[in-house]
Amino acid sequence: MITATLLIIAAYLLGSVSSAIIVCRLMGLPDPRTQGSNNPGATNVLRIGGKKAAAITLVGDSLKGLIPMLIGHALGAGPAVLAGIGLAAFVGHLYPVFFGFKGGKGVATALGVQFGLYWPIGLCVAAVWLFVAKVLKISSLSGLISMALAPVFVWLFWDEKALIGMQLIITGLLIWRHRSNIRNLLDGTEDRISAKTSSD
Repeated sequence: MITATLLIIAAYLLGSVSSAIIVCRLMGLPDPRTQGSNNPGATNVLRIGGKKAAAITLVGDSLKGLIPMLIGHALGAGPAVLAGIGLAAFVGHLYPVFFGFKGGKGVATALGVQFGLYWPIGLCVAAVWLFVAKVLKISSLSGLISMALAPVFVWLFWDEKALIGMQLIITGLLIWRHRSNIRNLLDGTEDRISAKTSSD
């Protein structure tokens, strides 16, 4: 019980480390919370800093979900504890204790959780994201569609109530965090995926 609690707390703290803000500071870029969409995530970093900065941010955000899950597996955590770890890492990204509880929208961290839980789940979600992004070129819509399908993939590959519940909560929170994007999608004003060409 103590080990499980410590794993969940550690997952939240790791999730609270904002890759976007740190990468932008180290690379001399504007604070992503004050530029573009004002979201500290890889897509906004792509807009203001180019592909390299965005790629580093994407990897960092994904590792925040992946690493705690892999550690949980290594320590023999059961489905309920794994669900707690994954949810804690995701919530840490959304509401980071180190950055005034104002974080990103969570797609990359959620994907890291899914790969860490069971790699075929992450692969399926990533494939959906890439397909939608390739066809429609709208990052938010790619994230929403792929994460809406994520509970189905968890159910197909690892039919455990705790894990399905974890993913349903993650999907629900992610949709809530994307509510402004959803309004823009309905209005036809949502930004398409693009990079700052001078920084590529």
